[in-house]
Amino acid sequence: QDSLGRRLSSGINAEYGGAGFYVNATEDPWKNNYRMYSYVTGELPSVLASNFNINVNKSAISGHSMGGHGALISALKNPGKYKCVSAFAPINNPSECPWGVKAFSGYLGENKGAWKQYDATYLAKEYDGPKMEIMVDQGEEDPYLADKQLLPENLSNACSGNKLLNLNLRIQPGYDHGYYFITTFIEEHFTFMARHIC
Repeated sequence: QDSLGRRLSSGINAEYGGAGFYVNATEDPWKNNYRMYSYVTGELPSVLASNFNINVNKSAISGHSMGGHGALISALKNPGKYKCVSAFAPINNPSECPWGVKAFSGYLGENKGAWKQYDATYLAKEYDGPKMEIMVDQGEEDPYLADKQLLPENLSNACSGNKLLNLNLRIQPGYDHGYYFITTFIEEHFTFMARHIC
């Protein structure tokens, strides 16, 4: 099999380790069907509203790692859609980290202007919507923090320069990237979101 055949036969986006980065892909072979950003921000809320008694006008969004990146960009790209956003150890500046550069190159091509539309740090600099509360927990012992994959300091700097964003970045000593980190602080994230949507 050629390279494309191997990629497709081994899974939808195996070349990037299964990591989707919540983009609407513009490059082959992903561009026809890989629309994760549109799914999360459009299709999924519509399906939920059609099948459950929920008020989509009172929504919050949260995620972990790449999902934290997805939560951040979803909130920052859609002012007013989410009342707040929280994240655990998100990839804060994918245009500047090895994981993001590899995935964005594959999904979005070499136009770095397109990358910025899916990068929380750049989106925070340009955000011009209702005042938004952001809560981010980051484990101090996270190996991906040391590897410069997460770059929370870049998001913090971007938010500090935008009076419409209030970032509460909490560095948690002794915690890494995993299960116990999340389970320790998840209730505080639920409380944070409930305060803004209830």
